[in-house]
Amino acid sequence: MEIILREDVDNLGTRGQVVKVASGYARNFLLPRRLAVAATDSNRKIVEQERQAHLRKEAVQKTESEELAKLLGSVTLSIARKAGEGGQLFGSVTAGDIADALTAQKFNIDRRKIQLDEAIRAVGDYKVPVKLHREVTTEVSVSVVAEA
Repeated sequence: MEIILREDVDNLGTRGQVVKVASGYARNFLLPRRLAVAATDSNRKIVEQERQAHLRKEAVQKTESEELAKLLGSVTLSIARKAGEGGQLFGSVTAGDIADALTAQKFNIDRRKIQLDEAIRAVGDYKVPVKLHREVTTEVSVSVVAEA
């Protein structure tokens, strides 16, 4: 069965692409979830219009993300945590803690966009990548200090 994808589907294709799939997969999974529509002439026109609107929206989001990346590049966060004598933290600094510190400085960044591989467990200076858009990533300087 030929279908037109309305969203990006992993291991299948991208938005607007015409793909051939098993009819059961289309009927039971893709069509009920509105991830795809049947490949007819009228649906092709509708999906093309949706794709054009999505591209315009994507371009606006990318430019906003690039502007925010310029602002975030100069930000340095200072997070104080209790630490032992060797500089080891009692606990850790997570992506949520970094997101809270950014919110305190008037930047609304979702914690899921902060690409922290594993929690910070020692005192020091770190560069933490923040993925603002699929194509826009910036780094935020995080300074973890011991509480007095």
